[in-house]
Amino acid sequence: MARRLTPWRWAVLGLAALYFLVPLAASVVFTVDDPDGISFDAYTKILSTGGFVSSLLLSLELAVATIVLVLLLMVPAVVALRLGAPRLRPVVEVVCSLPLVVPPIAFVAGIVSVLKWGPDHLSRTPLFQTFVAIQNPSFPVVLVLAYVVMALPFVYRALDAGLRAIDVRTLVEAARSCGASWPKALVRAVLPNLRGALLNAAFLTLALVLGEFTVAQLLGYQPFAVWIYNVGSDQAQMSVAVSVLSLLVTWALLLALAGAGGGRNRTAPSRG
Repeated sequence: MARRLTPWRWAVLGLAALYFLVPLAASVVFTVDDPDGISFDAYTKILSTGGFVSSLLLSLELAVATIVLVLLLMVPAVVALRLGAPRLRPVVEVVCSLPLVVPPIAFVAGIVSVLKWGPDHLSRTPLFQTFVAIQNPSFPVVLVLAYVVMALPFVYRALDAGLRAIDVRTLVEAARSCGASWPKALVRAVLPNLRGALLNAAFLTLALVLGEFTVAQLLGYQPFAVWIYNVGSDQAQMSVAVSVLSLLVTWALLLALAGAGGGRNRTAPSRG
């Protein structure tokens, strides 16, 4: 059966490769096209363009903060859901899926309303400084909070798939019987077996933060995706060149993650 399906697999892979590589090739041709021939100026000028380094560093900082916060929020919640409250799983699934249903424009409109409501009603309270601090342009915490909400569907699915592959209850009970506290049982018994799921969740969150545009643009901040858009209004070739490079880096991270996961799966039987 596997031999009969091999040609079809190659056909599907070929169509998928064409679907992804043809637009990428067209983008590369556009970036090197020049009236005098082939030119790589669009790539060589990227690092010297104002705002490139600062916007990229800001996006990476936001991504790291989002990954840490969403994992700290979701890992204990998903483990507790599987161990103690399985009946609440449909409720959690619906709540975590809401960011896929709510349009980003409506989501940003809600954030803007809250940010405007805070200073108007809390100007004489200590919370006023909190509203000011989370909107600091050098590191907008409000974007981190928004990205955590937007990453919930992807992180939940990745962690849920990882938990399905292991016997969480047995691991926790074994750790508890050895005298470990609940936090220690989670860190030393559960998390090592969720390494692949954690990496998948982190990668999906990283891709989301690096590519998110609507929320950051409407809130008035300039991370990497917004910088690409602003550059594209004046330098179209450079904007496409940056997009191509960011896409290649994303693919490289995905391949590295897939290779690391495959390497662990191959070595697991030999350890047993």
